[in-house]
Amino acid sequence: MYNVISGSYMIVDSSDHDPGEKARLQLPTMKENDTHCIDFSYLLYSQKGLNPGTLNILVRVNKGPLANPIWNVTGFTGRDWLRAELAVSTFWPNEYQVIFEAEVSGGRSGYIAIDDIQVLSYPCDKSPHFLRLGDVEVNAGQNATFQCIATGRDAVHNKLWLQRRNGEDIPVAQTKNINHRRFAASFRLQEVTKTDQDLYRCVTQSERGSGVSNFAQLIVREPPRPIAPPQLLGVGPTYLLIQLNANSIIGDGPIILKEVEYRMTSGSWTETHAVNAPTYKLWHLDPDTEYEIRVLLTRPGEGGTGLPGPPLITRTKCAGKTE
Repeated sequence: MYNVISGSYMIVDSSDHDPGEKARLQLPTMKENDTHCIDFSYLLYSQKGLNPGTLNILVRVNKGPLANPIWNVTGFTGRDWLRAELAVSTFWPNEYQVIFEAEVSGGRSGYIAIDDIQVLSYPCDKSPHFLRLGDVEVNAGQNATFQCIATGRDAVHNKLWLQRRNGEDIPVAQTKNINHRRFAASFRLQEVTKTDQDLYRCVTQSERGSGVSNFAQLIVREPPRPIAPPQLLGVGPTYLLIQLNANSIIGDGPIILKEVEYRMTSGSWTETHAVNAPTYKLWHLDPDTEYEIRVLLTRPGEGGTGLPGPPLITRTKCAGKTE
């Protein structure tokens, strides 16, 4: 592995290496204060037209782990050098590093080479630049959608995907042209859980190069649930006075709605009442009857209501008895 300095290049003779062996050339770490473009030449050549291997390009952000390649080319590309561009949209103060990787194929014949790497102080012409990708917050069990917007030429023939930091690639769900210089791509993650919480970025690839966005976070919130059951404060023949006891929760806040759910233990019906005080009085109950009472909590967003908390099981007094 080598750090690039002015005039550097990389050439790998596949015949000198075993299949699967890799060589890497890495650019110095960069921060994007202004839009720029990384331009380079590449060649995958064999005298007999055989497959010399694969050229991958990876982008490491903030010295983090390497995700899957954002661009690659495999097999014989001809006798002439070709040019490609990288439009990396990683915004200050984040830093990134571009890594060129040559991987030898089973044919062990020919050369994999890159040369003439340039960092240009203007936007790429052949690869789109993504606008800043924002974080997405959803409640567990809901669908999450990332929308990637890019400026540049129509990318209708480009491959588009959402790349997770751990290496998983999510296919595009929908694309649309906003105008002749801008397009949007949507990516959906179905019924997400805490295990889906991670960093994600948008990638587009064509023969002419690749564009990659900044990493954005998928934040998955757990709907809240009380840890303890309601507390009984008072009882009569036709009422029960309870304290919600909902300060300690499992899951995430903030709490925007509290509800009391109750039913006869011998019945199948359930009633739910919204509550805006620490205590609540259930009226018009049947005397000498056992009830099950639970508290429901809701946080912002679709699917923000958690499971009912533990039950308070208690009985009203017999008719005619006073408290």
